[in-house]
Amino acid sequence: MRVAIPVAEYCGLDSLVYGHFGSAPLFVMVDSETMSVEPLGNADLGHDHGQCSPMKALAGARPDVVVVGGIGSGAVAGLRQAGVRVFQALGGTVAEALASLQNGRLKELVGPGTCGGHGEGSGCGHSHGH
Repeated sequence: MRVAIPVAEYCGLDSLVYGHFGSAPLFVMVDSETMSVEPLGNADLGHDHGQCSPMKALAGARPDVVVVGGIGSGAVAGLRQAGVRVFQALGGTVAEALASLQNGRLKELVGPGTCGGHGEGSGCGHSHGH
Protein backbone atom coordinates (compact mmCIF):
# COMPACT_ATOMS: atom_id res chain seq x y z
CA MET A 1 0.00 0.00 0.00
CA ARG A 2 1.30 3.45 -0.92
CA VAL A 3 0.68 6.04 1.80
CA ALA A 4 1.12 9.82 1.42
CA ILE A 5 1.55 11.92 4.57
CA PRO A 6 1.96 15.73 4.59
CA VAL A 7 5.04 17.01 6.45
CA ALA A 8 6.82 20.35 6.92
CA GLU A 9 10.33 18.93 6.71
CA TYR A 10 11.57 15.66 5.22
CA CYS A 11 13.18 13.41 7.85
CA GLY A 12 12.11 10.03 6.46
CA LEU A 13 10.01 8.01 8.89
CA ASP A 14 10.90 10.51 11.66
CA SER A 15 9.15 13.38 9.82
CA LEU A 16 6.34 14.94 11.85
CA VAL A 17 2.81 14.78 10.47
CA TYR A 18 1.84 18.29 9.33
CA GLY A 19 -1.34 19.97 10.62
CA HIS A 20 -3.00 20.65 7.25
CA PHE A 21 -2.90 18.80 3.93
CA GLY A 22 -3.18 21.71 1.50
CA SER A 23 -0.54 23.97 3.04
CA ALA A 24 2.06 21.24 3.70
CA PRO A 25 5.34 22.05 1.96
CA LEU A 26 5.83 18.41 1.04
CA PHE A 27 4.61 14.86 1.48
CA VAL A 28 6.30 11.66 2.52
CA MET A 29 5.40 8.70 0.30
CA VAL A 30 5.79 5.36 2.06
CA ASP A 31 5.40 1.89 0.57
CA SER A 32 4.04 -0.03 3.56
CA GLU A 33 5.22 -3.36 2.10
CA THR A 34 8.88 -2.43 1.61
CA MET A 35 8.98 0.58 3.98
CA SER A 36 10.71 2.59 1.25
CA VAL A 37 10.28 6.32 1.85
CA GLU A 38 10.59 9.25 -0.55
CA PRO A 39 9.84 12.99 -0.38
CA LEU A 40 7.31 14.54 -2.76
CA GLY A 41 6.93 18.32 -3.09
CA ASN A 42 3.47 19.88 -2.87
CA ALA A 43 2.75 20.89 -6.49
CA ASP A 44 -0.33 22.93 -5.45
CA LEU A 45 1.22 24.89 -2.59
CA GLY A 46 0.25 28.36 -3.91
CA HIS A 47 -3.50 27.68 -4.08
CA ASP A 48 -6.09 29.99 -2.50
CA HIS A 49 -7.39 28.76 0.87
CA GLY A 50 -10.21 26.28 0.31
CA GLN A 51 -9.22 25.71 -3.32
CA CYS A 52 -6.80 22.82 -2.80
CA SER A 53 -6.52 20.40 -5.71
CA PRO A 54 -5.35 17.30 -3.82
CA MET A 55 -4.32 15.22 -6.82
CA LYS A 56 -2.40 18.19 -8.24
CA ALA A 57 -0.75 18.67 -4.83
CA LEU A 58 0.44 15.05 -5.01
CA ALA A 59 2.05 15.80 -8.39
CA GLY A 60 0.55 12.81 -10.15
CA ALA A 61 1.52 10.32 -7.43
CA ARG A 62 -1.25 7.79 -6.85
CA PRO A 63 -1.27 6.78 -3.18
CA ASP A 64 -3.79 4.26 -1.91
CA VAL A 65 -4.14 6.19 1.34
CA VAL A 66 -3.47 9.72 2.62
CA VAL A 67 -2.88 10.19 6.36
CA VAL A 68 -3.33 13.79 7.51
CA GLY A 69 -3.44 15.93 10.63
CA GLY A 70 -6.19 18.10 9.12
CA ILE A 71 -7.84 18.55 5.73
CA GLY A 72 -10.70 20.48 4.20
CA SER A 73 -13.87 18.83 2.95
CA GLY A 74 -13.14 19.67 -0.71
CA ALA A 75 -9.76 17.96 -0.54
CA VAL A 76 -11.30 14.89 1.15
CA ALA A 77 -13.91 14.72 -1.61
CA GLY A 78 -11.28 15.11 -4.33
CA LEU A 79 -9.11 12.35 -2.88
CA ARG A 80 -12.06 10.00 -2.39
CA GLN A 81 -13.24 10.62 -5.96
CA ALA A 82 -9.77 9.54 -7.11
CA GLY A 83 -10.10 6.33 -5.08
CA VAL A 84 -7.79 7.45 -2.27
CA ARG A 85 -8.85 6.71 1.31
CA VAL A 86 -8.18 9.48 3.88
CA PHE A 87 -7.33 8.88 7.54
CA GLN A 88 -6.60 11.34 10.34
CA ALA A 89 -3.54 11.12 12.58
CA LEU A 90 -3.29 13.63 15.41
CA GLY A 91 0.37 14.55 15.59
CA GLY A 92 3.31 12.20 15.89
CA THR A 93 5.79 10.97 13.33
CA VAL A 94 5.24 9.34 9.96
CA ALA A 95 6.34 6.00 11.49
CA GLU A 96 3.81 6.36 14.34
CA ALA A 97 1.02 7.32 11.93
CA LEU A 98 1.83 4.38 9.67
CA ALA A 99 1.81 1.95 12.63
CA SER A 100 -1.53 3.35 13.81
CA LEU A 101 -2.95 3.01 10.29
CA GLN A 102 -1.80 -0.59 10.03
CA ASN A 103 -3.26 -1.38 13.47
CA GLY A 104 -6.65 0.13 12.56
CA ARG A 105 -6.38 2.95 15.11
CA LEU A 106 -6.90 5.92 12.76
CA LYS A 107 -10.26 7.49 11.98
CA GLU A 108 -11.22 7.37 8.30
CA LEU A 109 -12.54 10.70 7.01
CA VAL A 110 -15.52 10.12 4.75
CA GLY A 111 -17.39 13.40 5.11
CA PRO A 112 -16.23 16.94 5.78
CA GLY A 113 -12.59 17.09 6.84
CA THR A 114 -11.23 18.59 9.98
CA CYS A 115 -8.63 21.29 9.72
CA GLY A 116 -5.90 20.65 12.27
CA GLY A 117 -4.45 24.12 11.83
CA HIS A 118 -1.85 25.75 9.66
CA GLY A 119 1.86 25.78 10.29
CA GLU A 120 1.88 22.97 12.86
CA GLY A 121 4.24 20.03 12.84
CA SER A 122 7.52 21.49 11.66
CA GLY A 123 10.88 20.13 12.65
CA CYS A 124 12.20 16.61 13.11
CA GLY A 125 12.36 14.24 16.01
CA HIS A 126 11.15 16.64 18.66
CA SER A 127 8.53 15.70 21.18
CA HIS A 128 5.60 18.08 20.89
CA GLY A 129 3.28 16.88 23.63
CA HIS A 130 0.40 15.43 21.59
